[in-house]
Amino acid sequence: MFQHKRRLTAVGSVLMLFLATFTSTSGAAAAAKAAAPEFCGPGSAIRFDRSAFPKKPKIDNDWFPLKPGMQYTTTGTVKTATETTVRTVVHTVTGLTKVVDGVKTLVMWDRDYSDGELVESELAFFAQTRKGDVWLFGEYPEEFENGKFVGAPSTFIHGLDKAQAGIAMKAKPRINAPHYVQAYAPEVDFLDCGDVLKKHQQVRVPTGHYKDVLVIDEYNPLEPASAGHQRKFYSEGIGLVKVTAVGGAERETMDLVKIKKLSDDKLREINRQALKIDKHGYTVSKNVYAKTPRAEVSTPEDDD
Repeated sequence: MFQHKRRLTAVGSVLMLFLATFTSTSGAAAAAKAAAPEFCGPGSAIRFDRSAFPKKPKIDNDWFPLKPGMQYTTTGTVKTATETTVRTVVHTVTGLTKVVDGVKTLVMWDRDYSDGELVESELAFFAQTRKGDVWLFGEYPEEFENGKFVGAPSTFIHGLDKAQAGIAMKAKPRINAPHYVQAYAPEVDFLDCGDVLKKHQQVRVPTGHYKDVLVIDEYNPLEPASAGHQRKFYSEGIGLVKVTAVGGAERETMDLVKIKKLSDDKLREINRQALKIDKHGYTVSKNVYAKTPRAEVSTPEDDD
């Protein structure tokens, strides 16, 4: 399960300046590649290795399990200085796979509602290394206004338009470990950093009382301090159970309110709808999404 991402706004130009400075001072291209930028602090350079991922996709990370047919609903509020809106996100692990830069990923479908109205329908792509780290390989988020599709301007896919996959969840999260990049896509002003803040916490939400909870602090290092942070709470074997905000003009709090195992018939219907979104992406995002292989229904070999 993956909650709402944090996107850069006006600071996108700052990121470009940072990259330009880095490039100009790094010398030859080979040297620049060897000294990968550490956007989230010392030790945070992205170390993507295609060979680290198995041919058959399976995500069973203790804190971020993604099993096809599981559906999670989170509900809460988003507060600003002038208004409060009710937000609901339905996260569904589809039975689809999609190859991104040679890695077969699992497809998550998130439907995001504001005051009961659909505002975003997103496909996200995850894969787990043999050591257990879960990586985010990209997102195709379709946006809606007043019930009508208005585009997917925030689409990013690893390996295209300078976008890079990042770590959604470590196999063994450790406090005081280096912060890590969760995803980086400069063309759509996307950068998230993660920091393991606390362990062995307790959280009570509508779906239960969870113990031994892991807390991840998410932030954008290029935004001003006033932009605030998100705190995400993960329960072992379940995944995300709570989201809170620290600082910032827009404060979001979300709780896990429903966990559902879909029937085979319902999962087939979910797959059909997600494939329809995937197909639509080829006409909407011709320069990025259309360059990826089509999503497919998982085969028995994938599930072995």
